[in-house]
Amino acid sequence: MPGTSSRRRYGPKAQEKVEKVMRERKRGTLRSGSSGRRVTSRKQAIAIGLSEARRAGARVPRARAAKRK
Repeated sequence: MPGTSSRRRYGPKAQEKVEKVMRERKRGTLRSGSSGRRVTSRKQAIAIGLSEARRAGARVPRARAAKRK
């Protein structure tokens, strides 16, 4: 396809962070930030992992804006 680059969107550091978070979720030790509630949602766990990767300086595309209702 013209205009697309073959460069990977997510860096290896991002994958490491998401893998770590998914293991925590499976063990039942993953907690959300402000409330401290246990995270059971797969999507929420991935979002937390990508957020941690961004803070660590990994190559992660910027987060999409939340949809308005």
